[in-house]
Amino acid sequence: MTYCVGLLLNEGMVMLSDTRTNAGLDNISSYRKMFYFEEPGERVICILTAGSLSVTQTTLARLRDAIVAPDASETTSILKAPTMLKVAHIIGDTMAAVRREVDEKMPQGEGVTASMIVGGQRCGGEMRLFLIYPEGNFIEATEDTPFLQIGEHKYGKPILDRVIKPTTTLDDGQKAVLLSMDSTLRSNLSVGMPLDLCVIERDACKVTLRRRIEAGDASFRAMSEAWGRALRDGFMQITL
Repeated sequence: MTYCVGLLLNEGMVMLSDTRTNAGLDNISSYRKMFYFEEPGERVICILTAGSLSVTQTTLARLRDAIVAPDASETTSILKAPTMLKVAHIIGDTMAAVRREVDEKMPQGEGVTASMIVGGQRCGGEMRLFLIYPEGNFIEATEDTPFLQIGEHKYGKPILDRVIKPTTTLDDGQKAVLLSMDSTLRSNLSVGMPLDLCVIERDACKVTLRRRIEAGDASFRAMSEAWGRALRDGFMQITL
């Protein structure tokens, strides 16, 4: 399984993913689940993936092929699409088609599933964030719900519900997603290090921060320990 989260803030976007993939208790691997498509200054797209690797990897391969195809157009290439809404449609349609093809090759009753978070901005357009479902349809982050999650999201959701607002700064957004991930790592063995973090400042049209957080990272460990102490101290201060 996996855990991925994206924030849509007034200052920009914060995206975070783990890298653990499970195919049984004794078959655990690491695969990158965060992918960038950039034309710096023109557009930037970040994709987070969860679910069947056969679906997500094939979908990404087809998206890359469509970008370099001689007949690439606004209807086929995410780097030529006129809006982020069209980008979401292209990715959703591609993933749904791949999922149907893979399903046909599976034993009856053993379907596959996958989902993606897609965020970005093109020059002159709005910064937008979408969650794409296995069927290819999607929902969009809004001012009321400025974050989206896929995978094992339940453990990391409470802190986001309490602290994330559109006015949250990018620095505080990074802190929130990392603590959200820390809660998930502690409660679910199917989510694991290393982590991939990126920040996209509004109107920059490029990834402004990329960070790989390995197991044993000193700053992440210090943040986790400080958060644990703060929770214990807060618990002890509450009286019945």
